[in-house]
Amino acid sequence: MERREFLKLSALGVAGTMLPAGLASAAPAKAAKKAAASSNGKINMGFIGLGQQGMYLLSSFMSMDDVRVVAGCDVYDIKRDRFERRVKDYYGKKGEKKVKVNLYEDYQDLLARTDVDAVVIAVPDHQHAIIAIAACKAGKDVYLEKPMTLTIYEGQQLVKAVRKYNRILQIGSQQRSSEEFLHAATMAREGELGKIEKIKVYVGRNDVNPGSPAPAPCNLPHMEVPAGLNWDKWLGPLPESVYYHSDLDPVITPDRDEQLWGAWRWYKVCGGGLMTDWGAHMFDVAQWMLGKDGSGPVEIIPPGYRYYEHLTYKYDNGTIVSEEPFDGSTPGVQVYGENGWIKVSRGKYEASDRKFNMPESKEDSDIPYEIKAGHHRNFIDAIRTRIDPNVPVETGHTSCTVCNLGNIAMELGRPVVWNPIVQKFMHDPEATKLLHYDYRKGYEHALDV
Repeated sequence: MERREFLKLSALGVAGTMLPAGLASAAPAKAAKKAAASSNGKINMGFIGLGQQGMYLLSSFMSMDDVRVVAGCDVYDIKRDRFERRVKDYYGKKGEKKVKVNLYEDYQDLLARTDVDAVVIAVPDHQHAIIAIAACKAGKDVYLEKPMTLTIYEGQQLVKAVRKYNRILQIGSQQRSSEEFLHAATMAREGELGKIEKIKVYVGRNDVNPGSPAPAPCNLPHMEVPAGLNWDKWLGPLPESVYYHSDLDPVITPDRDEQLWGAWRWYKVCGGGLMTDWGAHMFDVAQWMLGKDGSGPVEIIPPGYRYYEHLTYKYDNGTIVSEEPFDGSTPGVQVYGENGWIKVSRGKYEASDRKFNMPESKEDSDIPYEIKAGHHRNFIDAIRTRIDPNVPVETGHTSCTVCNLGNIAMELGRPVVWNPIVQKFMHDPEATKLLHYDYRKGYEHALDV
């Protein structure tokens, strides 16, 4: 085996062996046979959430010869219409005369279809957990956008569901399948940098909450709900007091796509701010480098507390991870070891010594990052083999938990002590209350596994 391929495998690991005993997915042969047999050997896929990210994912999965897109679901009718046009246009250009694609407003109707093998979930964060758990119960494999869940408790329940129902779940943390991040993680994990002393993670800043990566209070003015948008279904478990604003679900027209990303992600009621939006990528890489998948930090200290300038995480091995800029305004990770350092961000890699450099890449840099299919291909392969993908549910959960722990410490304005083994705060009822929130009436049992 060539060194480059060995390094890839070393960084990725064999998922079943990386997980604690008893957690590796091994669905019955009957399920594997079903996944490989649908539609003449193709994986039939349904898409839930047809916004901007859903369209990126559609382009990637639809390009695979062994995948067939058969259904789409969104609470906004104009997004369903766009999805239908794109699917029919794609298959029509491949010579198909009658292309059938079913559309739904309610995700439960899509999940009820027995011919759908897997679903892509690209809805706002506050509905990730309830839809993914419902998909597991319905026997579907799941590609779930990051961050995995809005709350830590939701993540704990989703882990249970994936393993109870023997499903394949891949989290959309594409860096795990990207050359520059693979190599950086390999250098750190294999000890080439020596003992890891510190990791700087930067998740960016925006104008919604200037100077902080935390989510802002949702103070957007009330706007009239556009025709064709089912706002009640968009809210899901959120309180009815959350009003519609076009920033939360951007309006589109038949000839004009979204002009901005849905801003729901920046507000505390339905998102985790930049801490979970970009943090789900970059803190995930830090966890990966440290070999802490399935675990996490033991103490989290907010910025401005005593002499701590930046949000700081302490791990039981002595490593410090901080959220702070290190290379301008670009989100990324810089890892420092006894023997040197590596800086890595999307499409960029720099090291203190050439011996840590990447091998020359043949990857096509002209392809937009969001539709590079390696990570998505890994999900389809995992469906067929019934072996966990690059970012299985436990990894997605613990990386998401790191982000949420930072938000909790910043909200409280003081350090919190976390036990990553039992996933509990230590003697801290105030912090424990922030592990979840009360769902509104009708959704009380949505997380039951």
